[in-house]
Amino acid sequence: MTGVQTCALPISKTFSRRSFLHQSLAWAAAAPLASLWTRNELLAAATAGATAKVAIVPCRSYGPEVRPALEKCFDLLGGVGSLVKGKTVTVKLNLTGSDFKAFLGKPVGETYMTHWTTAMALGSLLFAAGARWVRFVESTQCRAELESTLASAGWDVPALSALGKVEFENTRNLGQGKRYSHLRVPGGGYMYSSFDFNHAYEDTDVMVSMAKLKNHLTAGVTLSMKNLFGLPPNSLYGTEAGKETATGHRAPMHDPKGFETLKMPGCKETGLSADPTWRVPRATVDICAARPIHLAIIDGIAAMSGGEGPWCGVEKLKATTPGVLIAGFNPISTDAVGTAVMGYANPRAARGTKPFDFCDNHLLMAEQAGLGTADLAQIEVRGTPIEKVRYRSEEPSCRERV
Repeated sequence: MTGVQTCALPISKTFSRRSFLHQSLAWAAAAPLASLWTRNELLAAATAGATAKVAIVPCRSYGPEVRPALEKCFDLLGGVGSLVKGKTVTVKLNLTGSDFKAFLGKPVGETYMTHWTTAMALGSLLFAAGARWVRFVESTQCRAELESTLASAGWDVPALSALGKVEFENTRNLGQGKRYSHLRVPGGGYMYSSFDFNHAYEDTDVMVSMAKLKNHLTAGVTLSMKNLFGLPPNSLYGTEAGKETATGHRAPMHDPKGFETLKMPGCKETGLSADPTWRVPRATVDICAARPIHLAIIDGIAAMSGGEGPWCGVEKLKATTPGVLIAGFNPISTDAVGTAVMGYANPRAARGTKPFDFCDNHLLMAEQAGLGTADLAQIEVRGTPIEKVRYRSEEPSCRERV
């Protein structure tokens, strides 16, 4: 995948996203012998071809106002009922490790991890919209079941479970599945032609990414797209790859040095740079192409600037309180708006311009791959205008976490 190669299918100007999505699913259903990838490719094409709409709604605290604020986001987008009714919905959380000690004088949910009240609000709204089953997932760096990890982080797991048919899965390895799901990257991919994922990322109708509004030391920003970097299982793509007991992080995906003999499923063998600021943006786009996001949610109620977590160097990081929730059906457009809210004028900026001054821009590369638009001029922002909530985020000051 190079240049402006696209995986999107042509869509008539008079053919709505909803009509195209329904028709796409009908085509997939009509071909029982077709691979799951065919269905995912159609879903991705429908999303990429949609008119880009992103909602911004003020939300100042993690109290009772979270649910109505998120509901307003969905209302501004036209509702989520047609997307989730009667469906299995998988929600990728953003735990970024499993150390839940307070950071920058605040709970981790108010700096760099998903706050449990946002997950609670989302789950409630999904069931209210008719979702049949909601599965919360994350690949953690511990062997415990996800419910146990969330409880240790202070989440009210029983309250989440009481919302409806709820499941939790640690996707660091096979988990509850009997095999890994093999999903192809359309067009061949930048760095990966396919991925082997935990079954949860295949056995679902709707994929939701719940992210925080923050910078990243290797990718410039980490929002709904970069959140999916946590999908490749530790057991296949991590430092201890080859063992189902693996908990090591994904250093081989960042930098191949020291892991030259590791054969990561789907990774190309030639033409790859060893530079993490080249690799991580490309891997991010490939993951999002293989496993399309249908609903992107960015928590900017309280977050962090300067990097993605404590390992970035506490002296360089700062807690932020943007006081917003951002949501959209297209992750590229949603992340572009999030990047603009963080104070960066051009989410499509080439390498050399902040926040991508030291790395390739995965938003621009996703646009070039046909996954959506990062052009603010082509995105309809609903709710609060960007200008009213824009703030200046500190850029990353170091380079890499491995």
